[in-house]
Parts: sequence; structure tokens; C-alpha cells
Amino acid sequence: MMYVLVLTMPIVILRVVMGSMEHWLPIVLAVLFGFVVIQYAKRNLSVKNQYRFIHFMAIGISLLVIAFHLHKVISGNYNVQKDLPLYLCSLLAILIPVFTYYRKFWMYEILFFWIIAGTLQAVITPDIASGFPTFDYVRYWVVHLGLLMVISYATLVFKMMPNFKSVFKSFFALQLYFLAIVVVNDLLNANYFYLNEKPQSASLLDYLGDWPMYIIIVQAVLIPYFLLIYLPFYLYGLKRKRLTQLG
Repeated sequence: MMYVLVLTMPIVILRVVMGSMEHWLPIVLAVLFGFVVIQYAKRNLSVKNQYRFIHFMAIGISLLVIAFHLHKVISGNYNVQKDLPLYLCSLLAILIPVFTYYRKFWMYEILFFWIIAGTLQAVITPDIASGFPTFDYVRYWVVHLGLLMVISYATLVFKMMPNFKSVFKSFFALQLYFLAIVVVNDLLNANYFYLNEKPQSASLLDYLGDWPMYIIIVQAVLIPYFLLIYLPFYLYGLKRKRLTQLG
């Protein structure tokens, strides 16, 4: 009798808590995996196979996101007010194979700041309604950590690097995206990009005041934030320039 009760007890899956094992374990595994993959690609793969490897990885990320949305549609649990792939990371995850196929620098310099700035915040303060082993949990980490891996691969393997102008190109491209989402939110009475309300889980936005103050502050700090992300590349450029002059 007890055996039957154990088998029939419902499994309670709670929202992922920041700082929990469900939060940090995927990050650690992704860092280790990314390090091994990048080192292997640099040392053992031809240029053609380097391109193929990251492109197939990007396709895998994109297909997983598409499958997640199809699954929700088929299950009848799809809500256009919150489930469309319009959050920045979800949209980038679907479109990232376009970048890995063409590898255009203008794509890289826009995506670099979008991915680093947006994904890092999502990784540090995850907003996941259900933990492991749900599809949503897997999708969330594959998307965010996968995007970071793709842009790191492009930087370290393809030797792409942003420049000072890239900061402003990425910022103004983000404003166009921001305006498009404002229109979508108005049409659907939605909250994509958290433009109408903060996320339910803990996030950095909690320290920036109520609506609309947190939006104003985020806009004000975007360029300084992008410049901070660019700083290591600026310092690296200065160092390389000095070494060239000395040589």
C-alpha cells in the first residue's frame, strides 16, 4: 500500500531559486563545456569545420526554442500575451543560425552587446517558473548559456572583436527593437521585455524603482554598461598597439 502511494504522489516542481543548485549547476557545466569546445576547435578543427561546428550548435539552440513553442501550442497552453518568442534572448536564439551561417561583422557587433548584457542578467537572476526536469527549465538554460557560448566562440575562435563604434550601433539597434516591442505590448496588452511590469522573480530591476523609473534608469545606463563590456577589448587593443610599436 505504501509503495502504491509513493508512486502516485505528485511531483511538486517549484520556481527556480537564485543561488540554488538548479541555478548554479548548469552554469558550471556550461563553462566547462564551453572551455573544452573552444580549445578543441582552435587546436584541432580546420577553419571550415570550425564554422560548421558552431553553426550546427546554433541550429540546435534554435530548433529547441521552436520545439518548445510548438509543444506549448499543441498542448493548448499557449498565451500570446506572454509566450511569443519576443523576449530578447528567445528571439536571438531563434535567429542565431543566421549569424553563424553568414558571420557578418555588423551582426556580431550588435549581437555581442545584446547577448552579453541581456544574457548575463538572465543567468545571474534566473526567471524560471518551473525547475528541473521540465522543458521550460532546459530551454531557459540552453538558450541563455548557448547564446553566451556562440558569441564567445565567435570572439575566441573567429577572432571577431567589437570596436568603439559597435557600442553605439548595438545601442541604436536595441532602441528599434524596444520601439517594436512597445507596439506589440500595446496591441496584445502584454509585458514583453518587462516594459509594463517587473518580472515576478528577483532581478536587478528590483533595485531600480517602480515603473516607469526602472525603464528610464535602464535606458540611461545602457551605453555606460556597453562601454564597460567593451573596456577589456579597448585595453587589449592598446596593449597590442604598444607591442606593435615596440616591435
